[in-house]
Amino acid sequence: MSTPLTLTTARHPDGRALVTAVGEIDMSNSGALADALGTARENGGELVLDLTAVQYLDSAGLSVLFAHADHLELIAPQLLEPVLTLSGLPELATVHLAPSDAAPPAADAP
Repeated sequence: MSTPLTLTTARHPDGRALVTAVGEIDMSNSGALADALGTARENGGELVLDLTAVQYLDSAGLSVLFAHADHLELIAPQLLEPVLTLSGLPELATVHLAPSDAAPPAADAP
C-alpha cells in the first residue's frame, strides 16, 4: 500500500519553480517526488521544495533530494532537521528550517 503524498507545483514569488509536498515520503512514493522535481526543473534554474507539511522522510526520499542538491533549496519542518543533518544534505543544498510554530498547509477536508 502506498504512503499518502500530495505534490503540487507552482512558482515561488521570485520566479523559481516551487514544489510543495504534503504527507510522508518513502520508498513507495519517492519516484513521484523525483518526477515532480524533474518536471518542475525542465527549464533549468533553481528549485524550491517546501517540506513543511512532511511528517516522514526515509532514505529513498533522501536519495531523491541528493540527486537534486546542486540546484535545490529546501524549506523543512523542525521534525526533519535530525535526518537532514545526519544525512549531510545541508552541506550540499540550502536548507531553511521552518519555525516550530508554523502551521502546515491545511489538507482538503473529506
